[in-house]
Amino acid sequence: MSFSALKKQSNLNALLDEFQKQSSPETKSFDDDRFWKPEMDKSGNGFAVIRFLPAPEGEEIPWIRMFSHSFQGPGGWYIENSLTTINKNDPVGEMNRRLWNSGSEADKDTARKQKRKLSYYTNIYVVADPKHPENEGKVFLYKFGKKIFDKVMEAMQPQFEDETPVNPFDLWKGANFKLKIRKVDGYWNYDKSEFDVPAPLDKDESVMEKAYNAEHKLKPFHDPSNFKTYDELKEKMERVLGEHRDNRTAEQIAQDVEDSFSDPDVSKAPFDGGTPMTESADSSSDTMKYFEKLAAS
Repeated sequence: MSFSALKKQSNLNALLDEFQKQSSPETKSFDDDRFWKPEMDKSGNGFAVIRFLPAPEGEEIPWIRMFSHSFQGPGGWYIENSLTTINKNDPVGEMNRRLWNSGSEADKDTARKQKRKLSYYTNIYVVADPKHPENEGKVFLYKFGKKIFDKVMEAMQPQFEDETPVNPFDLWKGANFKLKIRKVDGYWNYDKSEFDVPAPLDKDESVMEKAYNAEHKLKPFHDPSNFKTYDELKEKMERVLGEHRDNRTAEQIAQDVEDSFSDPDVSKAPFDGGTPMTESADSSSDTMKYFEKLAAS
């Protein structure tokens, strides 16, 4: 979609279709400079202002979902994206189902610790970044969790009649997002984050067009070639859990160590409060009704 066409079309029908798909049952990640991360101050708090951007040209939906597993075993850490992201069987997911169905509380506890986590990727425009002002006015990818996504949905689906729905991904009618991060009980907390009043991203449309044209493609993250194979993931899972004899050469071990450092450092990434990935049927239904209402209007 061209920039001029974008102004005339809010694309709510496409968002409705995508949410319907994602409400039904579910890459190789890299630590690269395309991704923006907020930085905390000495007190453990963080603040920035960002703007969620529309879907990149040629794509319909402004975000993608990514499922992953992150846990530690006798053989080290397992930090990998889940094949369930692209609707394929995943060895960790299969093992977790067996553990959960065993009837043992200890097995259920293990499955909980190894459960898959849900993240979202989207394009953002950095309005204000006090810790790194050099990022301001630039477009980045942003990885965030369910807590922030819930705030996005709340903006699109207000709880009260006196609140006007806002599409946060709209360059003209959207709103800046004030990201406020606190450390609560040892975890990053986003409860105080909020949207500003709706307004164009910038008074100068050339600035908005430049931001739109600078967006990163999202669909490649779901390309199967960017995921490890089932057998590769199973071998690593068994090695991490101490269930597999390590027959790797010294060169292979060195390469695996290097690959591990290229994975996202989840210990430093803002944590969304530990909320389980599960989404209630009522929540999905309410959101669907909202999208249907907007699409009809």
